Amino acid sequence: MTGAGFGAFVRRAHAAGHLVVQPRMGMSSPDRMRAGLLATRDATATTVGTITLDSYTRVGDLESAGLAVLEGVALNGYPIVSHPTATTRAVLDGIHGPDFPVQVRHGSAAPQDIFRALTAVGLDASEGGPVSYCLPYGRVPLRASVAHWAASCALLAARRESGAEPHLETFGGCVLGQLCPPGLLVAISVLEALFFRRHGIRSISVSYAQQTDPLQDAEAVAALRSLCVRWLPDTEWHVVVYAYMGLFPETEEGAYRLLGKAAELAVATGSERLIVKTVAESRRIPTVTENVAALEHAAAVAARTPRTPLDGTATQTYAEASALVDAVLELDDDLGAALLAAFAKGYLDVPYCLHPDNAGRSRSYIDADGRLRWADIGKMPLNGIADVRPARAITSADLLDSLSYVRRSFDRHTPEEVPGGELARP
Repeated sequence: MTGAGFGAFVRRAHAAGHLVVQPRMGMSSPDRMRAGLLATRDATATTVGTITLDSYTRVGDLESAGLAVLEGVALNGYPIVSHPTATTRAVLDGIHGPDFPVQVRHGSAAPQDIFRALTAVGLDASEGGPVSYCLPYGRVPLRASVAHWAASCALLAARRESGAEPHLETFGGCVLGQLCPPGLLVAISVLEALFFRRHGIRSISVSYAQQTDPLQDAEAVAALRSLCVRWLPDTEWHVVVYAYMGLFPETEEGAYRLLGKAAELAVATGSERLIVKTVAESRRIPTVTENVAALEHAAAVAARTPRTPLDGTATQTYAEASALVDAVLELDDDLGAALLAAFAKGYLDVPYCLHPDNAGRSRSYIDADGRLRWADIGKMPLNGIADVRPARAITSADLLDSLSYVRRSFDRHTPEEVPGGELARP
């Protein structure tokens, strides 16, 4: 392993006792994007930079992205493919480097053009995955996404020829995470990491999104770490926790409280990096100032939180995730083909996901204690393993109520009313 690059920076920071915090930040104006990176770098926290891309670029509509750049129309992210290479290099000049790496975040099932553009300006860190950037975001066939991501991994891995150590983060632990029991999320995150590794990427981060119950989340991260120890022994890897991906609290107090719980989860479980959310998430795209405030709040909470490790192999989540990973890997020596077969057979089945390649038979719910549980496992190979507790028929009103569960809970004014007001200890 080299001492430079995104993964190496996070590893050094963790060894020094710091949680790396990171915003979701992308502005179409090069000047504003540069200012956002500078503000992130200069925050009172250990940070890495983010360039989040616009929706046109994400879906491959480069004509519309290019036209917006020519006409000076503001977009909801940075159109890295459409801006001239020299422009993006100027955005990064004097900012990006070993002490402040920058990651490109995008959301694309076909990121080849994105990867060509980011490597052309000297960047080598991105994120996504063949499953996690396909199923939730559109109707691109899973088979096409797997092929696109295999080609994209090869493009990024080629950066090693110039002395870089390219880094990819799997988004698998976040796919529709707000209503998905964590065993499936952990399994997809591990499988995508293995996909990256088999396509030449040696520096990887595995993700997990904060959900509805602190102890269940801690068990999930412990399971994720244990599975990575098992399956990625020759790989530089770390864990990144995402602040809650669903409807964020509307009050400032609730938003900061929920973000603080995400920071506690990251530190308590030994995770190395945290993606923050801000007080503005429920209303609009946050400002740079709001992003910096979120970074500094998370860093302050992290600094006073002790690590409380769990046995990663002694939980329900580990049993489910391990069984799913094993079952998928047995389907085919080619992991891309194995993933396709797994979804075709229903071995992987994301609840409430409407993508045509998802079986759509699994169902989940939030129980009275705030934990996510299976109501139906469909054809997933979890019989005798999963704790299935059939619920009454789940209506659209029930789904909407579940989606707002965390928002309602954290917008209450007294901490003791919040489920898991303190991170539960074993």
